Amino acid sequence: MTIAALLAGLFSGILGAMGLGGGAVLIIYLTLFTETEQLTAQGINLLFFIPTALLAVIIYAVKKKIKWRLTVKISLWGLLGTVLGMSLTSLLGGELTAKIFGGLLILMGLSEIFKRDAKNVAEKKKR
Repeated sequence: MTIAALLAGLFSGILGAMGLGGGAVLIIYLTLFTETEQLTAQGINLLFFIPTALLAVIIYAVKKKIKWRLTVKISLWGLLGTVLGMSLTSLLGGELTAKIFGGLLILMGLSEIFKRDAKNVAEKKKR
């Protein structure tokens, strides 16, 4: 096992448990360092997600940090989104899906940067 694989697995698990999308780290590692195709990397990520998510759910449930009714409602729509997303991914192919994935990562990062800046400005104005 390489150090890169160890770090990718570790950070994916940590970020996933925090609800911050650890799969992004794993997909980036798989596609860049192991030359895994995008769609195969997504499949591996989904399998990786099952045990890590299950453990995180158990911990959050013990701490009573889950709103079960809301979770069920959202999950039903999520299942529909999964079917639509898989259909769309099959139509687009791996190369375009990888570009869309990269673009979404950039947008999410920019959103976090500017959201935090706006929040800090608002807090300073209150003082």
